[in-house]
Amino acid sequence: MKWLGLLYLFLSVSLQFGGVSSKNQGHEDSAATRTIKKELGDPPEVHCSRERSKAAWKIIQEYLMPFVEKEQYQISRTCKLHPHNDLYRDQEEHKIQVDLNEWQCGYCKKRFYDDIFLDKHFDNRHYNLLNVSHTRCLADVCGALHCDLEMDSVPHKKTKCNPAAAARNRHLCEGLADSCFPVKQGPAASRLHEFFLRQFCDAHTCTGRQKPFSQGRRKKRASISYLVISILTLALLFLFYSYIYMYSRGVKRGTQELKRVTPIGRKKKPS
Repeated sequence: MKWLGLLYLFLSVSLQFGGVSSKNQGHEDSAATRTIKKELGDPPEVHCSRERSKAAWKIIQEYLMPFVEKEQYQISRTCKLHPHNDLYRDQEEHKIQVDLNEWQCGYCKKRFYDDIFLDKHFDNRHYNLLNVSHTRCLADVCGALHCDLEMDSVPHKKTKCNPAAAARNRHLCEGLADSCFPVKQGPAASRLHEFFLRQFCDAHTCTGRQKPFSQGRRKKRASISYLVISILTLALLFLFYSYIYMYSRGVKRGTQELKRVTPIGRKKKPS
């Protein structure tokens, strides 16, 4: 019983010390954040959702840009889908994924266990790098691009469709098609204009007949996959022919040894 009492006393002291250490560490982090904010000034008021901007960027990269690149078309900066109009683009490009559960800040090289904590780090330590002088928020086009569908990781019950909201999003979507892919700019722009309407705009209806991203996604890394398959094929062919060569060489060597053994073991006929 005595050792149980000592163990309890040891655990109590350890927990108390750990709590004090965590409290001090949190106090130091808060003090550091306050010092930086004091030096840089108060952060600007940003009315732009980082999460929805990330969802919009992902949709653009997966469901639009591969088709744009196929047409060799250059999107103008006046188009709201252009990377220049993404407020968080520079910060996103300074994210370095070191490992599956390790992220690094490209500005100060600090590391984090998750992408979410890195986003908070940007908000607390590098907010001065955001250019908020112009209205550049990719989240503003989320209604047209069906961001809610992309952000819903777990499907839930279908909500009742709002005809007014569907009409508003369709109008926004058609406006993006007109500004980003003007039909008067040539055949490529005309084809992309039609594609954009089918890929995004037609689904803004309460009939439920047309689904978002009806044209699917085009793999941007098909060339990399082809390269990997080619390397594997060559490796298998090399192993196959190596086996054939070693097998034929072994058979030939066995035949030669058999020929050498046969004359020695053969007896001479009596004269």
